[in-house]
Amino acid sequence: MATTMKDLNLIPALAEAVEDMGFDKPTPIQEQAIPIALEGRDLIGCASTGTGKTAAFLLPILQRLREGKAGGSRALILSPTRELAMQIDEQALALGYYVGISAVSVVGGVKMEPQERALKAGSDMIVATPGRLLDHMRFESVDLTKIEVLVLDEADRMLDMGFLPDIKRILAALPKDRQTLLFSATMSPKIRALAEEILRDPAMITVDRQKPATGIEQSVYLVATDDKRSLLTRLLRRKGTDSVLVFVARKADADRLARSITRAGIEATSIHADRSQEQRTEALEEFRTGRCPVLVATDVAARGLDVDGISHVINFNVPYSAEDYIHRSGRTARAGALGEVLTFVSPEERRGLDEIERVLGSEIPRKTDGGSSSNSRSSRNAAPSKPAEKPAGRSRRPRPARRRSKSSSQPATAKA
Repeated sequence: MATTMKDLNLIPALAEAVEDMGFDKPTPIQEQAIPIALEGRDLIGCASTGTGKTAAFLLPILQRLREGKAGGSRALILSPTRELAMQIDEQALALGYYVGISAVSVVGGVKMEPQERALKAGSDMIVATPGRLLDHMRFESVDLTKIEVLVLDEADRMLDMGFLPDIKRILAALPKDRQTLLFSATMSPKIRALAEEILRDPAMITVDRQKPATGIEQSVYLVATDDKRSLLTRLLRRKGTDSVLVFVARKADADRLARSITRAGIEATSIHADRSQEQRTEALEEFRTGRCPVLVATDVAARGLDVDGISHVINFNVPYSAEDYIHRSGRTARAGALGEVLTFVSPEERRGLDEIERVLGSEIPRKTDGGSSSNSRSSRNAAPSKPAEKPAGRSRRPRPARRRSKSSSQPATAKA
């Protein structure tokens, strides 16, 4: 069992990299996946978000590229969203600096020309979303014939977003003799079918499947649809809500809710698919730096967002599935920190809450506006303060939770 990153048989340069970045103790997915990936085996990694998956595949890839023959693009990482791809690319560049390995992000929303130049120069690693990579393939600005390692990150999300035909077109352009690493938070029948089709005798690793990360305090507020905005404003004014991610279902809801929060005197911004890449990057930077302590987002950020210190995730409406609930919850309490997830539930959304609790295997504690836990049975029967109307759209709400840093006596861990 690897008790420190040094026990994972990394080459000295990468051992220095993880030490400089403060990664001492490997997370469970890193402890299990890195040795298997270093052997060159195909791998299925099933783990919740925030468990360190990115380093679990980047470190063995970088070691393989460093020790192999240089020349051309040799590793391809596919992810479902621009944000996730850019964050993987950022970590790849940081770790790759120590071993002289280059990386390029190939995503939509930005100009193709700089990407084309980097691809034609033969960047060692390509981190891409499927749609933009196909664009470059059509223009013949990318050569995938030397790819040795393929990573499908958040594979379940890519399939949910309809990327399977794109993925298959990309797979057809890759060498058949390659290593394939597939990471997914769930193992649906579609994921199993894809794995059987493209992986060869894969090792299977399952970590923290189908439950929010340790360190998350969960709560439910039973509230009429018309009362959700006022409840949100009151919760945001409480002490300790330093960095809050609010999930909504629709793009228009994100903008409207962010404006409503700002009018209440709390700086907020929004991120969704209709905003340009420049606008999305600016919104994330404002959130990261604390200039806007509240970020209202659609599912575009559910898995791709990696911001340290998110204290609360608020599901303004009940998520569509337990998987969505788990993924959104993973934005807080990352790498062993603490956080809170709050969910606003209108009478019309009770069935969705029941399904989430069935998958989780336990009832989520109910809270009153005063913050105290309420008796779950009586709260289930409580009438809303106003007659509920049809929700404007499905959204998510995180409950107030402060992300606390580990004490200095605890080792740091690498996070995704």
